[in-house]
Parts: sequence; structure tokens; C-alpha cells
Amino acid sequence: MKADFSRATFRPTAHYSAVLSQQGRVQLDADANEQAAIQLHLARTTAADVIGPHGGPADGFTVAYVPSPDGKQPTDLSIVPGRYYVDGVLVDSTPAPVFLAVGAEQTETAGGLGYWNQPFAYLDPENNNDLLPPKFPFLVYLRVVEQLVTAVQDPLVRESALGVALPDTAARSQVTWQALPLQLQVSEQRNPTDAFDQWVEDQTGTRSWLAAQVEKPAGTDDDPCLLAPDAAYRGPENQLYRVEIRAAGTASAATFKWSRDNGSIVFPITAVDGRWVSLSSLGRDDKLAIEVGDWVEAVDDATTARGIASPLLQVTELDPAGGRVLLSGDPTIGAIAARHPLLRRWDQQGPGLSGGAVSVAEGAWLNLEDGVQVWFQAGGSYRTGDYWIIPARTLTADVEWPLDAAGRPLLLPPAGPVVRYAPLAWITSDTGITQLRRTFQHLPSA
Repeated sequence: MKADFSRATFRPTAHYSAVLSQQGRVQLDADANEQAAIQLHLARTTAADVIGPHGGPADGFTVAYVPSPDGKQPTDLSIVPGRYYVDGVLVDSTPAPVFLAVGAEQTETAGGLGYWNQPFAYLDPENNNDLLPPKFPFLVYLRVVEQLVTAVQDPLVRESALGVALPDTAARSQVTWQALPLQLQVSEQRNPTDAFDQWVEDQTGTRSWLAAQVEKPAGTDDDPCLLAPDAAYRGPENQLYRVEIRAAGTASAATFKWSRDNGSIVFPITAVDGRWVSLSSLGRDDKLAIEVGDWVEAVDDATTARGIASPLLQVTELDPAGGRVLLSGDPTIGAIAARHPLLRRWDQQGPGLSGGAVSVAEGAWLNLEDGVQVWFQAGGSYRTGDYWIIPARTLTADVEWPLDAAGRPLLLPPAGPVVRYAPLAWITSDTGITQLRRTFQHLPSA
């Protein structure tokens, strides 16, 4: 998740049951976040052990096919609101209560939950890729992703008593879901659940590995400005580097972007006029500001939910008086306030970039900055959004990365994003629907 964390310390393999504070010690965000992660892991592991890979009560997420009434409107799905568990994660589509404002008259509320009005799908009937398959049969599945929400996406998270000029406090984690169609090959239609399981394995299997280290630069001993004669990490501050895949594919096509602040430096967009983008702020200080030459991407709730890699654009001009920046190209999103558009700053610089990103090169150490290096294992296949985080510390002049017994950096799979899947329905005709949900009943009270 792209937030201003010091580091992420939760390790399921350590089997810690609690984080215990000690008197007089420094309080860190990582400790509180690890305690939350321990509790969440316990709750979800328990739910998965009891329920299984997926399941839920009553009729939540029951799917029905809704044909076009006139043959012109796109076909739709009807989705029964409710709760469902996927790998122990609670997915809740229960609608929020509707309250009446003072002096307002009661009006009819919108229709029920369907394919086109899912809260986290952002589907477009004008986009052929979003339409339901034109031919039967097809499978409907649930895609579940946990995303980060800050005060940029939800202003109610911010404590107004702190003032608008002060930074926000804690972020929030939110479970999002999408009900999507999957057209199977003819040979797979005899056993759609097995075919779906294989498809999920193809989507989620680990196919890329990365290691990180720092390298002592030549001439270190002769440079009195470095932190120490044996310094390796030479940055002036502690950082949490984020390496994130942008273009997918094998090493010949894949690229990555990186941030020294876990991708957390963002600038809310208030207006878009061609290549000129108006921002709510150009940054509070030199470290957090946006500057000419920076590489940024324009994203919003829709691009984030759909996993779309927005073009990386370079800032070519600043207009401090107008609170605007001129980009090297047109952003692919508009300034729809309800979708919380923003510019996210990345820190890769220099010649040799591919579309603003760094080309993946396997089997060699690649320099980020200040001695920090990364290594991609040969034979990888890379997915857009896969990321690794690398804490770098000035006191040790090193990165915090696991090593083997010989002191060599270990190759690790991506830290995320974690995407979970569950089958919902197998649709063979307008009325031929096999529900693939698993349900359980509450036991009657004694």
C-alpha cells in the first residue's frame, strides 16, 4: 500500500501473537501496524479454516442474468447485496443506510445492485471490453483487493482540528470487490470450476523475484562528506524505497518505477486543461514538493481499482502563482472530484528511461540511488502493480533485507498486491444459472 510508512514488519512465519509496548520506549508506526496485521491475520485465518476458500451466509452475492429489454441496451447482472468470505476476507456489499436531510422530501432511491453500478468496478457501457460476453456460457467471479484510503480519498479521515495545512494522520485499509465475467474455452466448459481454479493459479502464481542490497562506492574513503568511511547507503534520511512494476511481460518488455517514499507523495488534482493540471498544493517543502523534471502519473479511484497503468508524464513547467504544472503529455483522466484524481510522484531520473520507467534487466545489480541496488532473478514474468519495499537506514548505512547464512541477499516474491478470487455463478442462458457460491446457515439459538 502506498502510504508514508517507516517500514512493514509483519511476518506471518514468525508466528508472533502480539506486539507488547514497553515503558519509556519510542512509539513507531510499524509496531502499531504490525499489531493490526497480527489481529487481521488471526481473524482471517480463523474464518478461512472454518469456512474454507470461500463461502457466506444466506443469499449475499447471488447472481442473476438480466437480458437487454430492447436489444439495444447492454445486458446486465443482478447481484444480491450481502456478505461473502474469500480466503477469510470479509466482502460486504450491504448498502449504507439512506438518511433524509432536514427539509428534504423522500424520493425514490436508485435501483438494486447490478453489474454496471458496482461501487468499485467503474465499468463503462461504451467500452466493448467491459460488456458482458455476447455468447453463453460464461462464468461470473468475484475479484477482491484491499486498497489504501487516505484523507485524499476520504476527507472524513482527516482531523479538522489539526488544520488543513498540517499532514493527515493514519490511513485506512478498505476491502474492494468486483463481480466480473470470464469466458472459458470450449474444452474447459465441461468442468468450469476446475478451469476457473487453473485460471486463478495463472493469475496469482509467483513469477518474479527480487533482491536488494547496497554497494560501497569507489572512493568512499577519500570523501569526508559521506556519513562514515565504510558507508554504503549514502542517503541523508531514512527511506522506504518502493520498486513497482509498470509495464508487464518478460524482462524484454517489462519496466519498473521507484519511489524513495513508498509512492506516498501525491498532489490532489482540482482541474485539468489539456497538459496544464491544477493542484490543491505544490508541496509543503523541498522534500515533498513537485519540481520540473519529476516523473508523475495521473491516477484516480477508477484507474486504481482496475489496475490500469497510467502513462508516466514529466513535469516541464511550474506555475506557482496559479498552483499548476505543465506535463509532457495529456493525462488520461479527468478532474472528476468524486473519483479523487491525483498526481503521484516517482523518483527515477536520468537518461535511458523507457516511457519514464526503468527497463527490467535480469541477472545484474541495477542502481537506484545512494548505493541502493536491486536484482531481478532471470526468467521472470512481471505483472503490472507487483511491488517490493526496501527500508534504507542511515545509522547502519544499509538496507534492511533478509540474508542467507553466507550474508547474501535473498530473492523475495512481490510484497503485493494480493488479489483474491472466488467463483459466483455459471451462466448458460438467460435463465440457466448455476450458483457456484458456497453457503452456510446459522444454527438456531437454543
